[in-house]
Amino acid sequence: MDQPVLLEMRDISKSFPGVKALDNVHLTVRPGTVHALMGENGAGKSTLMKCLFGIYSRDSGTIILDGKEVNFKSSKEALENGVAMVHQELNQALTRSVMDNLWLGRYPKVGGIMVSERAMAKRTKEIFEQLEVNVDPKTIMSTMPVSQRQMVEIAKAVSYDSKIIVFDEPTSSLTETEVEHLFRIINMLRDKGCGIIYISHKMEEILRISDDVTIMRDGTWVATRPAKELTMNEIIRLMVGRELTNRFPPKTNEPGEVILDVQHLSGKYTRLKDASFQLRKGEILGIAGLDGSGRTEVLENLFGAMTKGSGTIKLHGKEIKNRTPRESIKNGFALLTEERRATGIFGIRDIKENTVISNLKSYLMGGICLSDKKMREDTDWAIQAMHIKTPSQSTQIRSLSGGNQQKVIIGRWLLTKPEVLLLDEPTRGIDVGAKYEIYELIIDLANQGKGVIMVSSEMPELLGVCDRILVMSGGQLAGEVDAKNTSQEEILTLAAKYV
Repeated sequence: MDQPVLLEMRDISKSFPGVKALDNVHLTVRPGTVHALMGENGAGKSTLMKCLFGIYSRDSGTIILDGKEVNFKSSKEALENGVAMVHQELNQALTRSVMDNLWLGRYPKVGGIMVSERAMAKRTKEIFEQLEVNVDPKTIMSTMPVSQRQMVEIAKAVSYDSKIIVFDEPTSSLTETEVEHLFRIINMLRDKGCGIIYISHKMEEILRISDDVTIMRDGTWVATRPAKELTMNEIIRLMVGRELTNRFPPKTNEPGEVILDVQHLSGKYTRLKDASFQLRKGEILGIAGLDGSGRTEVLENLFGAMTKGSGTIKLHGKEIKNRTPRESIKNGFALLTEERRATGIFGIRDIKENTVISNLKSYLMGGICLSDKKMREDTDWAIQAMHIKTPSQSTQIRSLSGGNQQKVIIGRWLLTKPEVLLLDEPTRGIDVGAKYEIYELIIDLANQGKGVIMVSSEMPELLGVCDRILVMSGGQLAGEVDAKNTSQEEILTLAAKYV
């Protein structure tokens, strides 16, 4: 007897100017299962889900939900019909409260007119208790870390009592503890009969949480298999169309003399206090720690994106201030931020403008006009060097996949020829093939004598790419370990030191 089907997407195609994003893709989701959707950046995963969710209108194909053909014209219509989506890039009303964000557009009302704060508070409390979400509903969204905002977004999706919930890279900003919490929620939803579509590049998660796996490549369907029949190597082969025997490139860089000396660095308005460390020429220095440990604050204080409270920064033995990002760039620093959508890209501008924006002075002719020819040449270099998938330089950056957006930003900073590269979650939301390319690039930069400081939530990444790892805990530097001779257990022990 055939197993029941909750959602069926047949022969879905979608084109954008200059690119066919989806070519006759199909997906079948059974009730009470987790169906993983995998593929490299630009494979079409998010586009397929946006066609389901009513954000994009498909060019052709059929969507059948619970036995009925559907064609949602908006996300509101999708939500009202039992399809919810937790987006990778959070789009929230940051100046409003958690409760407002949860019920935006569907406030419970008294007499059909007045918003019922009591009903809203009661229902929010029930949902948070059910999901074990420990967040005050009255908290303003902007005051919370990304991980807590992500949990609010998940709670919002669950609050619709949806039949299908799409999770797009849900763990990209979560700690290991929070990932376990998310998996408990997903298992609860699966037990209720929900169909979960789970998009992730983290193969350990996929093999652990999924029942079925669909793999896409270049906008086409490649395979659908039971998760228990797949191995990590088989998934990679199907995703990239070739064998990828090592997750990390060979470590060929050799750290030299000290180029950066940081002493007693503290943040004026953050919990960062008294961090001292050195960075060597040609070294990749990792920073580990739990969410809220002060990892990002180290980079932002070094770059002048946050106001320093105290401490000294010496580059090549000479003290520098780095009071502002502009001053830091002039001193040879570059910062790749954690949240590319909020603080990295200029969404409505094209690839060329996003690539050259930090290096405009070098394109001046006669101190007045910008050389369009030189800007185009440098943008071409970035597209080729970073393997950016884009129809042209004129494409709006927001229409690219998350991984390709990240590559544009890295290319942007490389054009400034930095001496010290600060990377905050450089491979967040990026597929295994693109990750390898970025690791190669980081090691190549170290080989050129650059100093790299890299924050990552992925322990295997820090161990596989870095030379040394600093461990932050409660805003303090809890310890320093040699990447070759440490373990995840030692790092986690240090990370919990001041919690």
